[in-house]
Amino acid sequence: MNDKLLVVGSVAYDCIETPADSADFILGGSASYAALAASYFAPTMISAVVGNDFKDSDIKRLTARAIDLSDVRFDSSKPTFFWRGKYHKNFNSRETLDVRLNAYENFVPQLGKDAQGAKYVLLGNISPEIQAATLDLVKAPQYVILDTMDLWITTAAESLNNLIKRCDLLIVNDSEAKLLAGTQNIICAGNELLKSGAKTVVIKAGEFGAMLFHCEGFFVVPAYPITSLHDPTGAGDSFAGALAGYIAGAGKVDFETIKNGMLAGAATASMTVESFSCYKLEQYGIDEINRRREFIKNISKI
Repeated sequence: MNDKLLVVGSVAYDCIETPADSADFILGGSASYAALAASYFAPTMISAVVGNDFKDSDIKRLTARAIDLSDVRFDSSKPTFFWRGKYHKNFNSRETLDVRLNAYENFVPQLGKDAQGAKYVLLGNISPEIQAATLDLVKAPQYVILDTMDLWITTAAESLNNLIKRCDLLIVNDSEAKLLAGTQNIICAGNELLKSGAKTVVIKAGEFGAMLFHCEGFFVVPAYPITSLHDPTGAGDSFAGALAGYIAGAGKVDFETIKNGMLAGAATASMTVESFSCYKLEQYGIDEINRRREFIKNISKI
């Protein structure tokens, strides 16, 4: 069916240091990773804002995947959202060294006609207030996916909890699920989130894959085995984007479609971590995504 997917989130410039290397002022942000991942499966639009330093070359990187940037606002008075971070030796923990809202400081979402009519919406990681304000502008969304992080769980709990009840699928990582549910058992956390208002929950567990908590059952997808890890930034956003894109492309939201979407998410996220920014995600393409999907399916069989 290939219904359009609206991706909400940040488009940013990142400065990142990992045990492998470092890179400065590279294209990042939840919407960039998610939209690029989603674009392999469905027509994709972005709602975001960028500043006066945003490069034409990065616009071309997004439009090269036929991503619709009509709802990306340009603020000529401020720079683009900025994040600087450092990953520790295990790549699993990181430290935020600097974050600047810049163009997002007073951002008020606006949507054109096509975005207002989007049937599928991915609320990528950004403040719950921006997520909710954008969702308010979509006239009749059929399926809404929400991704968030620990920052919003601790600083905007009421807004986030209200938003969760408006969404069809909640995506969080393992530590965020435990924090949100108030338990240290990951299975209990998933079940508790279902009880507290989330209709369906996906919990990302990094190198250990992802878990689906659904009214029809429980499902686990393993991660694709990576031997060349360069930068974990954007892996979760790529997972969410590919999952959302797969669902929009299929035009279905049943249990089997979500499970297959998680396979697509795991395959796509595995490409993201092999380079800084979105380079490998752009370079490899759908053939490599499908190869990795089949590999994950095969290692899941007995």
